[in-house]
Amino acid sequence: MPTRILLEGRPGSGKTTVVRRLAALLRTRRVVGFTTEEIRHGGTRSGFALETLKGGQRAVLAHVDFPGPPRVGRYGVDLGVMERLALPPLRSAAARAAHGDLVLIDELGRMELACTAFQDTVRCLFESDIDIVATVHVHSDPFTDALKQRPDVTLVQVTLASRDTLPEELAARLGGP
Repeated sequence: MPTRILLEGRPGSGKTTVVRRLAALLRTRRVVGFTTEEIRHGGTRSGFALETLKGGQRAVLAHVDFPGPPRVGRYGVDLGVMERLALPPLRSAAARAAHGDLVLIDELGRMELACTAFQDTVRCLFESDIDIVATVHVHSDPFTDALKQRPDVTLVQVTLASRDTLPEELAARLGGP
């Protein structure tokens, strides 16, 4: 049975840090997915960048200067970034459905979920035989709430106190060092 872990935490709790460290620890597995991180200018958050785990392709996903639609808060979201960078490796993993693959997604947030094709791909991944670790926000959302309620999903809280030990704990569970 595939492993399904959702890492839930508040902004700044270390979810992205956990995913990046976990990816580095699991070098013996085929790992695909992406991380997102804040873009800051002068101490103020101005947007978010998306970076693929394999190949390190990077692009601005959302920014205060993007017109949208869609808009999430004060950020316009470039859904083309999801289509070009995030979706191809995820779709490939879903089609391959190879036992031993691991999908890491940071994150299942409002900006990423504004892309309907991303939602469809995530649903497909959760129906496949692939291990998945994804970060989720603590806010209620119909899409992520449904994933959190799945009986095959383990919900793990990420806090400033737990973020340093979680990568090694998760790596051991997922067959890493």
